[in-house]
Amino acid sequence: MTEFVLVAGAWLGSWAWDEVVPELQAAGHGTHPLTLSGLAEKQGIPAGQQTHVQDIVDEIERLDLRDVVLVGHSYSGIPVGQAAERIGDRLARVVFVDSEVPVNGAAFASARLAAAIAENGGFWAPLTAPDCDGQGLTGEQTARFVGGSTPHPGATLTEPAVLARPLGELPATYIKCLLDGPEPNDDVAELLKSERWRLVEMDTGHWPMFSQPVELARILNRSAAES
Repeated sequence: MTEFVLVAGAWLGSWAWDEVVPELQAAGHGTHPLTLSGLAEKQGIPAGQQTHVQDIVDEIERLDLRDVVLVGHSYSGIPVGQAAERIGDRLARVVFVDSEVPVNGAAFASARLAAAIAENGGFWAPLTAPDCDGQGLTGEQTARFVGGSTPHPGATLTEPAVLARPLGELPATYIKCLLDGPEPNDDVAELLKSERWRLVEMDTGHWPMFSQPVELARILNRSAAES
């Protein structure tokens, strides 16, 4: 049985996977949606980027999970990519859902975003409904996303990633959501040259766990079968 560890992107908690989890469970898999420190029900917990990496590693080790498919969406691809190499042979596959990827020694935040975070008390402010236009979300789905979002701890975005080996060595699937841009970014495009990485496209926006949860679960199930 595959164990899915699901980590949503900026501003979100484990609740973001509520419509994906039943589909994975129906296929016989274990599911472990995770809220990172400082977000959702864990607001108020201080967090830097390595805190989030450790959150993921600790959860896998605490539950003694094996045959892990580690799923990172958006921002969370950065801590997920680092955690994936730290859990050793517990990892079956890592799946990046329209996500950023860690680059050793580099931070996620641009100078402009870092300045905005500093001006907002050290947090990245959540998106508003107009920010979600064109992403394939219904009005109800947008309201759910915006209503559930919480400010994102800024240090997780401004601290650099730490990788011990090339990310392209990991078995990985990258899911590109086409409404958020037709092509992966340059870092992802380079990684997709690895024979261990594969690309899957979804005709939806940046938050497929809301806009197309059943199709996303199908892709995750196929990824588990390839592990």
